[in-house]
Amino acid sequence: MNHPGEVSIRERVKEPPSPALMASYYAPALARALDQHFHLENWVHLAHARMLAARGIIAPGDARAIVDAILAIDAAGAAALPTDGTAEDLYSYFERALIARLGPAIGGRLHTGRSRNDLHVTTWRMTLRGKMLGVLAALAEFRAAVLDQAAAQAATVMPGYTHWQHAQPITLGYYLLAFADGLARDHARCAAALAHTDLCPLGAGALATTAFPLDRTMVAAALGFPALVENAYDAVANRDDAAEQAGALAILMTGISRLAVDLQAWSTFEYGFIELADRHSAVSSIMPQKKNPSVLEHAKAQAAMVTGWLGATLACAKNTAFADVSDGVTALNDPVVQALDATRRVLVLMAETVAALRVRPARMADFAARGFGTATELADVIVRETGLSFRMAHNIVAVVVAEAIEAGRSAETITAAALIAAGETLFGQRLALDPAVIAAALDPAETIRRRAVTGGPAPASMAAMLATRQTALAEDRAGAAAYAARLEAARAAAFSPGL
Repeated sequence: MNHPGEVSIRERVKEPPSPALMASYYAPALARALDQHFHLENWVHLAHARMLAARGIIAPGDARAIVDAILAIDAAGAAALPTDGTAEDLYSYFERALIARLGPAIGGRLHTGRSRNDLHVTTWRMTLRGKMLGVLAALAEFRAAVLDQAAAQAATVMPGYTHWQHAQPITLGYYLLAFADGLARDHARCAAALAHTDLCPLGAGALATTAFPLDRTMVAAALGFPALVENAYDAVANRDDAAEQAGALAILMTGISRLAVDLQAWSTFEYGFIELADRHSAVSSIMPQKKNPSVLEHAKAQAAMVTGWLGATLACAKNTAFADVSDGVTALNDPVVQALDATRRVLVLMAETVAALRVRPARMADFAARGFGTATELADVIVRETGLSFRMAHNIVAVVVAEAIEAGRSAETITAAALIAAGETLFGQRLALDPAVIAAALDPAETIRRRAVTGGPAPASMAAMLATRQTALAEDRAGAAAYAARLEAARAAAFSPGL
């Protein structure tokens, strides 16, 4: 119960929260809020108080007292707020502390024209945007590591694979560049999700604004938001921004898991293409020869968790009323935060891992030479040298390849004579094929050099693509840095003393 003269949010009810409700719901939520939102809520309080004074809604002297008290509470830290289990959220305890300092006549004015609905969704958006900025920074470092390794391995010949079977020769750099291009789109998706999160709901009130003449744009600018969630009902009822962040993270982590699968396979004795650094590996307690790719297994497991958190995010909102409801508007933030934190950690770890890879070019080149990956170039050569249709040339090469496989021979044993014989058998035509031309077509490195069409793995094409990707990465980094600087400038201004 309240003491005489004390004011409280809980006047409508006469009992404190049930211990069971507190243990299951309020206490964990309060702990998260104290950890994640304490300084953010104070930032919101400062912006709101100054706006109330600027609009003449509260007296300047009261506003100055409120701002000074907020700054003092913020400096004291979250641990200074007495939380005794009698209130349900951070704001309840904050307002209690504010009124204890200033009395209800002044401290009670801060919440004028505001609801916990718009307050909470604002601080959640601020939390998510800050964490997404951390993801974007880690993603940029990962992209940089992948691009650096792509440049270093631009001439490292290896088999390309489709359906886990040898396809055509490529380079490891070309493979990594393809993955980096996906990361660039991940940046765009995460940045778009961030832009949709970075809209200010404050001033929406419970759902329909207020009759007080608030300046919502002033508050948004003070909080570093570039624009408003204009419709107040939308502001408190919709959390598609959080779901979009979770979706972008799940797509990003799915891509990382696919890279991890390839790297794990290529690090096996059977492939022997790469080796992970010792610091990214584990050992066996019983088998002394083992070097386990623990970092890759961890990344795949975390990708699964992020996918699960996306499902949890969507499930929290599914079949809820389109209104301010705790399950559809607030609860879904927890899985998004977990996804953001896990994704950032994995990006940091994978950047280290890719940068430290030990590559075995000779092993890769040997597999590329022996695995019939040059068969397409053989067919292309027959078309260019003889004028046969590609389908006819494809049939000829297929027969010769099948014969070699059945005889246990590798690709480099294919001869012009075998191709000529197959042409006679299949089509009754004796082809004029130069053995030197056929030998060149069987060289994986030569096959790669000939793939000079835009987007191909030829050296000139690779050099051009790497240059444009580095430029794009620099631009993305600069954009994220400018974004972070804008938020920091707004935060610094908000926490300066006075009105």
